Amino acid sequence: MSNPRALKLADQIKMIVAQMLERRIKDPRLGFATVTDVQLTGDLREATVFYTVLGSETDLAGTQAALESAKGLLRSTVGKQLGLKFAPTLTFVLDAMPESARHINELLDSARDHDTAVAEQAARAQYAGEADPYKKKDEED
Repeated sequence: MSNPRALKLADQIKMIVAQMLERRIKDPRLGFATVTDVQLTGDLREATVFYTVLGSETDLAGTQAALESAKGLLRSTVGKQLGLKFAPTLTFVLDAMPESARHINELLDSARDHDTAVAEQAARAQYAGEADPYKKKDEED
């Protein structure tokens, strides 16, 4: 999506969908959803809306169902507000970024713990032989 017009329209679609979810969609199944990104195809016919949901798995399932049922209203509103000849079809996809970020944080924490354990082990380490294992010339020579 290197087309500047597509980038601009994707940003506008993101704002419109977020405002609609906040103000006009009154579905009780809709949880605390956040629109994170929108990707638009080069021909401006299909828009993929990425979202996250704060809550449990039941909140996630309810939000998914609410977004699917409100898809037509959201599409018509996007088409009207943008003034496009063809309103793009909307596809809602759960954003995997929070899970990926959580996994990366867990990996960083385990690496930090491992580094601390290695540093403690190095602080207690002793030489296997003499402190200076290299041969030196005798001072008498």
